[in-house]
Amino acid sequence: MRNFILRRVFLGIFIIFFGALLVYTVIRSLPTSYVETIARQRASNPLSTKSYQEWLDQLNEVYGLNKGIVPGFIDWGKNAVRGNFGESWHYGVPVTEKFNDVIGISLVVNAITFFVQILIAIPLGIMAARKQYSVTDYAITIFALMGISLPTFFLATVLKYVFSIQLGWFPLYGLTGRFHTTMTPIMQLLDKGYHMVLPILTLMMLSVGGLMRYTRTNMLEVLNSDYIRTARAKGLPESVVINKHAFRNTLIP
Repeated sequence: MRNFILRRVFLGIFIIFFGALLVYTVIRSLPTSYVETIARQRASNPLSTKSYQEWLDQLNEVYGLNKGIVPGFIDWGKNAVRGNFGESWHYGVPVTEKFNDVIGISLVVNAITFFVQILIAIPLGIMAARKQYSVTDYAITIFALMGISLPTFFLATVLKYVFSIQLGWFPLYGLTGRFHTTMTPIMQLLDKGYHMVLPILTLMMLSVGGLMRYTRTNMLEVLNSDYIRTARAKGLPESVVINKHAFRNTLIP
């Protein structure tokens, strides 16, 4: 297990490194950059005392764009490891400040989604494996494949259109309602939870399919094992065979 975890950790670091290098290289290779737009805007300001080229040189130096791709990526990586992601061009504040504004709610939404996903995907995966090639199995498989295949933005747009615009059941945007500040602490918590329903539902529908297919595949492999046939031959109830013998072994990586 330790070697498995270490391999996964090193593989994750490898993927993150080369993914970041690829994105950085592609952005640096574009024929134009956002820095040129910012330099042009600042140079056109009547109060500016610098020309476009002076602003461009200054911004390129600030963001490390006057260096080659590899040296620039190394500098960016050093700053990223230290938690320095630079200044947001759009908001004009450090990027970490914008992270702090949204990271808390993002963690809450993803944590809730994770637990809901487990509660739904694992039982459905077990059910599909127990009823292999049945109508139930096909229905669960189709639902799982739809969740895996649909783009996030598409499903989110459909859910917002149906449940927010057409039915009016959930708010279209925001984390709190109009009268949030006048509510009691418990009602404020419920108000935030009410606004999180659609984001959680979207993420859950997209992520439940993968875990469901994983559980079904592992369960089918375990159900065909010799020790499962032995347990059934002993006359153990099917619930005991599934829950105490088969399911535990599906959790092994």
